Amino acid sequence: MGVKETMTEEQVITEKQKGSKNLFCLTVNKFTLIMAAYYTLVFNYTFISAFEKAIMALEPFSIGFAISVPFFLFFVLSLIFSLFTVKYITKPFFIIVTIISSTVFYASLMYGIIFDHTMIQNFYETDNSEALTYVNFAAVMFVTLTGLVPAYAIYKVKIKYQPTLQTLKSKGLFMLTMLAGILIIAFSYYQNYASVLRNHSQLKRTIVPTYYLGSSVKFFKKEFFTAPIEYQVLGTDAKVMKPEANGKPNLVVVVVGETARAMNYSHNGYQRNTNAYTQNQGVVSFQKVSSCGTATAVSLPCMFSDMSRDDYDSHVVKHRDNVLDVIKKSGIEVSWIDNNSGCKGICSRVDNFKIPTDSAHELCDGDYCFDERLLSELEQKIGQSAQNDKLIVLHLIGSHGPTYYRRYPQEHKKFVPDCPRSDIQNCSDEALINTYDNTIAYTDYVLSKIIEQLKIKENEFTTSMLYISDHGESLGENGLYLHGLPYSIAPDHQTKVPLLLWLPDEFSVSNKIDKQCIINNAKVNEYSHDNLYHSLISMMNVQTNDYDQDLDIFADCRLKPSIGK
Repeated sequence: MGVKETMTEEQVITEKQKGSKNLFCLTVNKFTLIMAAYYTLVFNYTFISAFEKAIMALEPFSIGFAISVPFFLFFVLSLIFSLFTVKYITKPFFIIVTIISSTVFYASLMYGIIFDHTMIQNFYETDNSEALTYVNFAAVMFVTLTGLVPAYAIYKVKIKYQPTLQTLKSKGLFMLTMLAGILIIAFSYYQNYASVLRNHSQLKRTIVPTYYLGSSVKFFKKEFFTAPIEYQVLGTDAKVMKPEANGKPNLVVVVVGETARAMNYSHNGYQRNTNAYTQNQGVVSFQKVSSCGTATAVSLPCMFSDMSRDDYDSHVVKHRDNVLDVIKKSGIEVSWIDNNSGCKGICSRVDNFKIPTDSAHELCDGDYCFDERLLSELEQKIGQSAQNDKLIVLHLIGSHGPTYYRRYPQEHKKFVPDCPRSDIQNCSDEALINTYDNTIAYTDYVLSKIIEQLKIKENEFTTSMLYISDHGESLGENGLYLHGLPYSIAPDHQTKVPLLLWLPDEFSVSNKIDKQCIINNAKVNEYSHDNLYHSLISMMNVQTNDYDQDLDIFADCRLKPSIGK
């Protein structure tokens, strides 16, 4: 009798163990439902919150419609996910996508970033040092809890697969059920969904993972699977048509800023004096200038291209000359010196130099160099010869975030307290703006030093300097941080950029430019990156048929017939 009782206890224990194991054994359809529920309730929190906010503004307000939103998304994700619950594919796919989705969710929730194909391109072209600036304790913990832990659970769970015919039957019934749920909600609230999505089309860009996966496919298809196009050469007829002047060659320095927004420049009316160094150097500030894009990967190639923002195509630009190529063909010496993440192919056909960040230079820390580091390279480049006209481009790291505090030396910490961390959303508004304004003030200091260098060379050259940023930045306004939003919905903080011109009297007289005319136009006229290509050709007195005087900021102020066509 005792033996029988003992056997019964063992059987009970065995049954409990089996039951415990069954908790980690799921059918394909149950696994799909759990994944869809997790993605709906966690990764799409931003989407559902924004959608519900849009619903609250509707008249009349529909409670049923509001309740339907998470269910509609759940049914859609269940239908889509069921396509990937295939043996040998399920776990790798969902582990990878869950980790990536966690990262995307963090960026969307904390910074308001939208992962369209342009943002995918921006991340693809980011170097290691730049990528690491986004890594901090808060980000690591967030991704660990919402991405790595669920990914580990996916790895450990046992998924029960049925024979092929049974699988097809079960999956087919499952998908029909999800489709039925989608259709019921769609027919019940079609007008409501149509109204919200028509007025808030950007909402679909926050759905995880469908939007960023679709954007990734679009980017990689265009980048690697688009038929090659013939390289287009521009400016084959380029030649210098310099006015009779003082006999000295022109030396123009173009400074490309990074992440500088126009509204934080005291030159443009900002209440803080962020331009103390150049305020008495005769700099002309253009008040209304728009960028080509909201991220470097787009703006930098676009601004040096002859393509307008409306016509810009990244694939075409890579197979087409830019303004530096055209100016070089005229016989002018063209150089690019980089203190950022590279020139995105713009400088590949001209003399170029990348500042080594791993050097023992006192202005470098192994990952980055302060922009002052460019000054010695500029001096060396200018001093190589004084025989020909020169165009030298300096690419600043400027105000690159989120580690704004690493963009200026301690002695240039003008506004305090600052925000010495990369999780900028956890800083106070005051500290964050102080830190960003410090980067603007330090850039102004560097610009003033460039002007001083050019003044020293006035016996050898007729000198001038033009500064323009690639795009702007959001600093918490409306819950948005950093940059890279689709241009159609991006705020002015990300699209309005500074354009400064140092135009000494000698340069304006020698090159037949009415300086007062430029000053007047800078106050009222609207300009954009579209103007840079043609304005640089004009500034360097290059004549070519690949020039449009309508896009030249100097054309209206020339004291001689305009160049080009």
